[in-house]
Amino acid sequence: MAGIGVKLNRIYQKNTITTNIVGFFYSTTMTIAPVLVVIINLMLMQKVLKFNTVRYIDRELFSCTVLYVFIFSLLTTSPFNAVLSRYMSDAIFEERYEDVLPCHRIGLLINICFSCLFAIPFCLWEHFVGKVPVYYVFTGYCCFVSLVLVFYNMLYLSICKEYRLISLHFALGMIVSFLLSLFFRYICKMSIPYSMLLSLAIGFFVTAVFEWAKVHQFFPDNSEEYRRVFVYFKRYWHLILINFLYTLGLFIHNFVFWRTDMAMHLVKTFVCNQPYDMATCLAMFTNLSASVIFISRVEMYFHERYKAYADAVFGGRGLDIQNTRKRMFRQLGSELMTLIRLQFIISVVIYLIFVIFLPRMGYAGLVMRIYPMVAAGYFILFLMYSEIIFLYYFEDLQGALVTALSFCGVTFLASLIAVHLPAIFFGVGIWTGSVVGFTVAYMRLRWMETHIDEHMFCRGNLIKRGKGIKPSAKVFDIRELKKEPEDEG
Repeated sequence: MAGIGVKLNRIYQKNTITTNIVGFFYSTTMTIAPVLVVIINLMLMQKVLKFNTVRYIDRELFSCTVLYVFIFSLLTTSPFNAVLSRYMSDAIFEERYEDVLPCHRIGLLINICFSCLFAIPFCLWEHFVGKVPVYYVFTGYCCFVSLVLVFYNMLYLSICKEYRLISLHFALGMIVSFLLSLFFRYICKMSIPYSMLLSLAIGFFVTAVFEWAKVHQFFPDNSEEYRRVFVYFKRYWHLILINFLYTLGLFIHNFVFWRTDMAMHLVKTFVCNQPYDMATCLAMFTNLSASVIFISRVEMYFHERYKAYADAVFGGRGLDIQNTRKRMFRQLGSELMTLIRLQFIISVVIYLIFVIFLPRMGYAGLVMRIYPMVAAGYFILFLMYSEIIFLYYFEDLQGALVTALSFCGVTFLASLIAVHLPAIFFGVGIWTGSVVGFTVAYMRLRWMETHIDEHMFCRGNLIKRGKGIKPSAKVFDIRELKKEPEDEG
């Protein structure tokens, strides 16, 4: 994400209140704009099409469909995208640009097949058991596949630092979606929920097409070296588990509460827990700025210290390595503390705004009782993820895997206990899991600080690994050396 860092450095150079505000909004736009664009589009469609006049069951069917589309598209794309991202980053670093397109095609095939493996049985169940019309089920399925394509292609543009293009593509897709919803409703006389769902599916597909076209424009050549991609899946299998466990941990506490008496079962297919899901959504937005702050700070400060240390390792003196290592870890600790301080202030302000104004908008009662604890959990969760990113910097995949596993497992177990507690403590599951994950990652970073030399210098091989007949272990034979003069005579 060096592109964001360069731009932010230029913005922050004047060091004024105005430039700080501009820098914050710029980093926000570049990182979370796609999410905001989709939310604004849904709100506008609901307002203009008068979604509140629709029958309750139809409103809930649409809401659950969109909820499932987002959650499970993230879950099904998360296992593989981390490995594909690593392969593409290495290919670009080694200037093997012709190897990016094979990676894109293999990843596209894997993501679609894996996603459909779960989506098709669910859609069949939704139609035959839930008695949902075929056209509605198929449209929801197309919306799901389109969003999978969006998330997948977005990965490549992110690595290319094309954050503006990502935001632009989402904006164009959602504009098309909004205009089509008006066309379907008022010209084609379709129902309001179906007009919204069909237009949303087309909007996501338009976004995916724009992204796909840009990827092929950036990387037109194809080396057809598909085997290299599969080698990365074997070598970096840790990344598959890390990304999946972290994403699963984001929603596993919701799944637990979907099994309680508070849950709502819709058309014998969809399950949700409206108060808890809404509180989770509010908690995410309360702490979403943590990712913005982290990206901004890391791009501007830590990356330079890390680069200086790497340069010292490859060509510096021992004293240079020690000094740059100390500066790097001091900067790492400083960035974590700065992130905690800034995000705490922002979260408190947003929390107060939500507590004051949301009850007046109809979000009160059980939602607001659940919200505080869940918000505290997501506050720590985003801090934990920043530590995982730091572990990625040091290629400590084992430490990141233990962190993700601890976070996901503890969140699940603690949520099983939280369902029996009063509503104000429902968020104990995500809070406990985040605390444990944060602690594990922090201890691993401290261990890395102590053992960074062994980690950097003792992992290589003098002889390149490969398959074949093992060479003889004998290096020198003095008897053969003595025979050589006799043979010459």
